[in-house]
Amino acid sequence: ASTLAACSPPRDDGVVELVYATPYSPSHPFSRADQRWMKFVEQQSGGSLRIRPSWSGALLSSEHSMEELRHGVVDIGLITPIYVKGGVHLIRIQSGFYSGAASIESQVALYHCMAAGNPQFERELEGLKVLAVQGGSLPGIVTRDKPVRTLEDLRGMRIRVPTELLNLMRDLGADPVNMPMGDVYSALAKGVIDGLVAPTDTFRALHLSEVSKYYTRMRVWRGAYPARAMGMKRWKSLSDSQRAVLEAGVRVWEEALADENRRALDEGWKLAEETGVVANELSAEEQQRFDELYLREAERNAQSLERYGIDGMKVFRISRARVGADGSVTCREKAE
Repeated sequence: ASTLAACSPPRDDGVVELVYATPYSPSHPFSRADQRWMKFVEQQSGGSLRIRPSWSGALLSSEHSMEELRHGVVDIGLITPIYVKGGVHLIRIQSGFYSGAASIESQVALYHCMAAGNPQFERELEGLKVLAVQGGSLPGIVTRDKPVRTLEDLRGMRIRVPTELLNLMRDLGADPVNMPMGDVYSALAKGVIDGLVAPTDTFRALHLSEVSKYYTRMRVWRGAYPARAMGMKRWKSLSDSQRAVLEAGVRVWEEALADENRRALDEGWKLAEETGVVANELSAEEQQRFDELYLREAERNAQSLERYGIDGMKVFRISRARVGADGSVTCREKAE
């Protein structure tokens, strides 16, 4: 039924209509970036390509979006391979290799560096044409009742964290849990969790300013990943000129995602300040300690890929060689 709903009726005016599906509403920062990309594609193609959006998860699921795109449920969609449990082991693990890559642009550049010439990335994305890689702003720690000024303050606290931080938080004495972000508001309100690792946009997007009192500014490194893709069969059905427009749109989409992400951070923190959320800073010494633990966990995860026959350490070493001391990323060859 979803497949039939997504299909566009044949047109006799020479316009190709592509259905784009996302789990987010039209007003979400990701969707604002999507709309900028749609406008570019239609203008750049002279109207020969038209994007028909489907918002709020009406056509594409979050969990199975990659497989649904491969089977043509929709033409283009938002994907999150870092949350897929099987088949994308390297792409999921590499999201923890980004220590030092502080800007969204450097995260995206580092992903492209690691993926270039590495066939495992292509194998895990088989059947898909990637149209945008997405990075993200560095999160801090949002807490309900207790401020976090040192890493020791995390001891005994139940904190919602992304999967790649579960072991690291356990090493710090916290009680880490993983739950859907949609459940975080009620969990914080009821005291089921004491806080979470999240950027400031969540104060507005998830209304966390209503159920939290403190925010700790620290650099919790995060990685980039393929986030928008098209089914390869549909991609090959397009003309050369139409594919050229979508290729040109990759940079436009990635830049729009970075812009809207930063805008959402500012909007979220403005609301947090207005509602009395108190900010704390992690000291340079504590940040360095966290960075060391993060890198240790990343290397351990890279080594764990051996059980799947994947050389994760090769990709990990590339990530370390490409990030400069100033947070910039270069893809020129260096000694490994």
